[in-house]
Amino acid sequence: MEELKRSLKMPLFGNTFSPKKTPPRKSASLSSLHTLDRSTREVELGLEFGPPNMNIGGQTWKFEDGQWVTESGGNTSSRELLRLKKRNTQLEEENNLLKLKIEILVDMLTETTVEYHQMEKEVEDIKSQQHRRK
Repeated sequence: MEELKRSLKMPLFGNTFSPKKTPPRKSASLSSLHTLDRSTREVELGLEFGPPNMNIGGQTWKFEDGQWVTESGGNTSSRELLRLKKRNTQLEEENNLLKLKIEILVDMLTETTVEYHQMEKEVEDIKSQQHRRK
């Protein structure tokens, strides 16, 4: 009985809730550039930089005035460029023709669907008239 009285006086879950504070995390850089010495960083990052450039299929391209242009000395001849422009024009024309054909087919499908629904309505009307006569 005495134990029951003592247990009733004690709070069920303790006095207050006070979790331990977590220690602050150390910030870790994901870059490995900070581990390089100064001269290596200068070579990797470069202090002097120009327009971005890239090499694709042996052709060097440079970004100038908002457009990618080939640098001189590329191995693409003017004949090859002319052939590529002609091919591009042919593909654009073919693409336009295919778009037109798709548009015509969609129009034909729409027309056929409308005709089908009209015929279906006519059949239902004829059936309802026959039921009225009986």
